[in-house]
Amino acid sequence: LQVRSADQQVQMSTKSAAQYFEWIERQVTSGVPADEMVRALLTETGPSFEEPAANFYKVERDPLKLSENVAQAFLGVRTQCAQCHNHPFDRWTMNDYYGFAAFFAQVGRKPGEDPREAVIYNGASGGVRHPVGGKDVAPRFLGGAQPELAKGGDRRRVLADWLTAPDNPYFARNLANQIWAHFLGAGIVEPVDDVRVSNPPSNPELLDALAARLVEYRYDFRRLIRDICNSRTYQLASAAGADTANFAAARPRRIRAEVLLDAIGSVTGSAERIRGQAPGARAVEIADGRTSTYFLTTFGRATRETPCSCEVKMEPNLSQALHLLNGDTVNSRITAGGLVARWLKEGRSREGIVEELYLRAVGRAPSADESRRLAGFFGEGRKEAEVLHDLFWSLLNAKEFVFNH
Repeated sequence: LQVRSADQQVQMSTKSAAQYFEWIERQVTSGVPADEMVRALLTETGPSFEEPAANFYKVERDPLKLSENVAQAFLGVRTQCAQCHNHPFDRWTMNDYYGFAAFFAQVGRKPGEDPREAVIYNGASGGVRHPVGGKDVAPRFLGGAQPELAKGGDRRRVLADWLTAPDNPYFARNLANQIWAHFLGAGIVEPVDDVRVSNPPSNPELLDALAARLVEYRYDFRRLIRDICNSRTYQLASAAGADTANFAAARPRRIRAEVLLDAIGSVTGSAERIRGQAPGARAVEIADGRTSTYFLTTFGRATRETPCSCEVKMEPNLSQALHLLNGDTVNSRITAGGLVARWLKEGRSREGIVEELYLRAVGRAPSADESRRLAGFFGEGRKEAEVLHDLFWSLLNAKEFVFNH
């Protein structure tokens, strides 16, 4: 949803970005059904400070780009190619593109009482011109019919009714696919927001079943998440050479940037201080996509400049490995947390501290082989605190900590 503060494209203040983020968070944590949340985003009117969902229309003001964002975020369809010519790899034509964009041609915006605020309203006039012929295009559902519109009525409400309807061919499938991808590491359609004829689902029956269940659950994410996480497929371990494309084994995947930084802070007892955030705040609570750190940028946090799923970088690379090994994030957090020094001062045994470090970092006790090898390091005449610090550092650099597997 591109939550970020003002840049060359977006006229959104830090306050607006925070309100928008908090509104989204409230919708999700309070269990508001996804169709109601999307309907609110598409149809909201009023001052953006009073109605935070109205910030959706501050992110993008161009009706063409706005229609592209809606199609990609909520339907999983990329229509951009059809702006200048019929889509070469899908069914979409220029008529589809401009007909869908016409739903957003009458969105009005005016300044609010606060200069940082915008008032969103139905302008009741305006259209989108087709570049071939220059005529106004009537609103048309993507891949569907041309609806009857009341004169002066809000076109967005008609669109929202169609988009969130149980029989919409894209909406529930897109949401189900994105939820599946979040937990399994890849979508049934991958990338998740590139649904097209030439990119079919790897298991269409599974995708249909998940979408039908989400509709049955009245778009309650939590119930579908419970089903996925209780499934045998989700609980499979990773296995070398397994057919991960068809989910025959778990797909090892690096933890997302924000979650990994929070995990390091949680395990070491010392969260990194992030600009603009209260002390102790987590990276997943950063409202503004333009707020970042070297760690978050290196590990692929999205800048939220587009709705594309490709903005989140999950692929491991050399820069990430070097930063964990040599950067200040891991070492400084271990030192700032002071856990090893405190446990030694409390008189805990070496074996107890080693086990505690393993439990905190990787959720298990050390194996007999690991314990045997560690004993050799303590016997090299090094200070006990130094060896324990190095053990802590090595655990936070281990694949077992950095990856879900």
